[in-house]
Parts: sequence; C-alpha cells; structure tokens
Amino acid sequence: MQKQDLGVAVVGSGRIGTLRANMASRHPSVRFLAVSDIDAEKAGMLGEQVNADLTSSDNYRIISDPQVNTVVISTPEHEHVEPILQALELGKPVFVEKPLALTLDDTDKIVEAVDRTGVELRIGYSRRHDRRWMLAREQVAQGRLGGIIGIQSRVYNSRAHMMEILKRSPEATPVLDALTYYVDMACWYLDDVRPVEVIARGNYGLYKDMGHDIHDVTWAIITFENGCLVNLGICYALPARYPTYGQSARFEVLGEDGVIVLDMDNKDSFLFTDKGVPHAYVPDHYVDALFMQSNSSGDWAMGEYWGPIANETRSWLDHLSAGTPCSHTTAREGRRTVEVTLAIEEAARTGLPVKLSGR
Repeated sequence: MQKQDLGVAVVGSGRIGTLRANMASRHPSVRFLAVSDIDAEKAGMLGEQVNADLTSSDNYRIISDPQVNTVVISTPEHEHVEPILQALELGKPVFVEKPLALTLDDTDKIVEAVDRTGVELRIGYSRRHDRRWMLAREQVAQGRLGGIIGIQSRVYNSRAHMMEILKRSPEATPVLDALTYYVDMACWYLDDVRPVEVIARGNYGLYKDMGHDIHDVTWAIITFENGCLVNLGICYALPARYPTYGQSARFEVLGEDGVIVLDMDNKDSFLFTDKGVPHAYVPDHYVDALFMQSNSSGDWAMGEYWGPIANETRSWLDHLSAGTPCSHTTAREGRRTVEVTLAIEEAARTGLPVKLSGR
C-alpha cells in the first residue's frame, strides 16, 4: 500500500490544538508540522513542545505554506470560518473542531465552499471515537436494534467548566458547545432520517445572575421524519467542585428489536485524595474527589494520550495518508447539527416549536 506523507498545519494553540499537534507530531506519516496562534507566545510554546518545523502568529502563513497539505482548525468556535475557507480555496483537506460554526449563515458559507471546491472537510465530534459509542453504532449498523423508535440522552457538567468555555467563546452556550455532541450522535445513529421539528424549554437562574444570557438547564424533543423522538437534556450548572473532569452522560437507543444503554457518568472509576487533583480544563481548579475517565477528550497516562481525541486524530491522519475509511462528521452532517442546536436554543427561548429545513 502506497502511503502519502503529510504536512500538517494546526491553527490554534489552545488546549485542543495542543493535543492535536502532539498527536500529529507522533504520527508516522507526518513529515512537516506547523503551528500558529494569534497569541505569538502560545504558538511559540506549542511549537517548542512539539518540535514544529514552522511556528507563526499569522494563521494564513502556515495554511498557505507549500509543505502543508492538510489543515487542522482548533481556534475558538467563532473564529472557524476564515481559516476553513482559506484552506479549502487552497485545496487542502480540513479537520475542524466542533461545531462547524455558530450561525447557519457561516455554516452555509463553509458547506458551499466544500461543494464548490470538492475538498474534504471533517468535524471533530470526538464522541464518535470513544470505544463505547463506536461499538454501539456498529450494533445499529448490524441491524440488531431493528428500526430506532426513540433516543434519550442527558449530559451534566460543572459551572466551573462552563465558565472556562465562556471565557474562550462567549457565544458558546451549553447547547451549542456540548449538547451538540449528542445531536450529532443521535443523527449519526439515525443515518439519513431527517429531523423535522424541535420543541424545548430552558430554565434561567445561576448564569443569569452572573450576567450570562444562557440557561442553567435545557431540555429538548426532536421529532424525525419517521416519527422517531429524540429527547436531549443538558445541565452545565452543577456545583463548581462536582467531581468530574468533564461530561457526565447517559445515552439510550430504543429500537423495535433491542436497546442500547450507555452509562458514562464514570462513577465506576473514582479517586479521592487529600493532595487534590488539578482539573483537566479549568486552570488553578482542584478537586479532592474525581470520577476518573470523565474527561471527554481523553487523558495523559504514562507519557501517551489515550481516549477519543487521540483515536479521532490518528484516524483522520490514517485516512489522509493511507486512504483508510473514517467515521468523522461530514460538512453536511455538521450543518444539520448546527441547525438543530440553534433550533433548540430558539425553542427554549421562545417556548414555541421550531420547524427544520430537512437539509
């Protein structure tokens, strides 16, 4: 099998960009690695850490470098559009963090560019690359559940985690930033069945008092064209010292011939220590008790990174270098997820049903 050498540009040197660059630096196909960030100090620190061949505070400088043939966009959500379009116009495949964008107008600009250029773009919904979710998807594909008649999911996290998200991207609400994973997952399990309507309710309280126009709790029902009902809920307002690194989730798939229940609260993997554990996402935040493996991106252990982000990044690089299949979210799937999450926000805000385009 002939393999292609890769030149990878990682745009954005924050937490996830750092993980992506580390994974790329360890992949055998990567012969050239460039990193950037509008914060030159951040870019420099990451470049030194991963021994990058090129480091810059100018994103376009690394995207356009002739040795780069694929681009990873790890900027905050509201900064996705420009580097994505730049890479697509240069004919370079793009991997971008979820969600694709924060508005339908921006999402449609990206989808149009993908269609016009024919350049591949995939989105980093890393839940797809957690072993449990992937195995569940395989059972659905094998037909062991029969037709899916309903899906129910909920995800919890601490307010300390949400406040860090708001610092990074003030427009990234719990629905747009986190529930988006579970919208993507429900749509993936339902294949080509289209969502047609959303109803939702939200509860203002803690965040409103802190000056943020977001709900503490949001619950939604999405109706699909075949009558399947998907019930999704989110609360990112648990106490700041709740013992989780990240998402505590449940996901249930109800079929005509079977059921799958994924319990991902991680209460089976528990640590207590008088010395305190630094939070994986929130700087200078320590907990004494921790549900281990609750960091949804994965964990460093014994000098290697393990978990969904590592699996997802390696799978993408394998796909580009060796042509292996990949299960990453496509641009059109990402567009559908953005539309549904925005509809959940609108329905929760207005109390009215929202019809979907069916695209």
